[in-house]
Amino acid sequence: MSVILVFLAVIAAFAGWWLSHQRLTSKPWLEQGLAGDFVGLDRSALPTAKIGLGVFLAVVGCLFSLFTSAYFMRMGLSDWRPLPLPRLLWLNTGVLVLSSVALQCAVVAARRGQTDMVRLGLATAGLTTLAFLTGQLMAWRELTDDGYLLASNPANSFFYLITGMHGLHILGGLVGLGRTSVGAWSGTRPERLRLSVELCAMYWHFLLFIWLGIFAVLAGWAATFIDICQRLLT
Repeated sequence: MSVILVFLAVIAAFAGWWLSHQRLTSKPWLEQGLAGDFVGLDRSALPTAKIGLGVFLAVVGCLFSLFTSAYFMRMGLSDWRPLPLPRLLWLNTGVLVLSSVALQCAVVAARRGQTDMVRLGLATAGLTTLAFLTGQLMAWRELTDDGYLLASNPANSFFYLITGMHGLHILGGLVGLGRTSVGAWSGTRPERLRLSVELCAMYWHFLLFIWLGIFAVLAGWAATFIDICQRLLT
């Protein structure tokens, strides 16, 4: 329940930030002059694509929060046997961080009009993301070779379910990243390329945030933190 409240707070913060940019406190009937003279009067301060992506990410956040809540509820039963986390997950986490950093560098380059640096950032992000997915599959294989199969324990099932869902969202992001990369090499207009790169970075940063949360849950840190908070409040 606490995890769900945290994600809902994040969603509410995003909604409040977006609404604060929509001129809700303006009084256009008191302003004088032509309507075209007032910048932003008839359009949102954020591109529609970013608003749509923000709504989608809010839904994805709710989905993972529900998985996490179910994880915490299920782990309290007697048949729960936590599986050891492969050390490879640490390396995978670092690779995903590099992917997110590469996309942020591409965003900076796109804003400065440095097309070559944008291409380099996109290529680096794509390669590191593929390395992350490969590493996740290797971690799965390591666990199955050690006997931690999908149906042998509820903890195993949750591990494969949550990490698999995250991997599927990464694969979906690679489709958008591929389209952006094609545009970067085919000479897309700078404004359009900049928006595409910013959308990819926004998506990757969010998935990195989700993965860090998943990693904390699977490692047991999140449960420890919640127990400490509950003891402090009681």
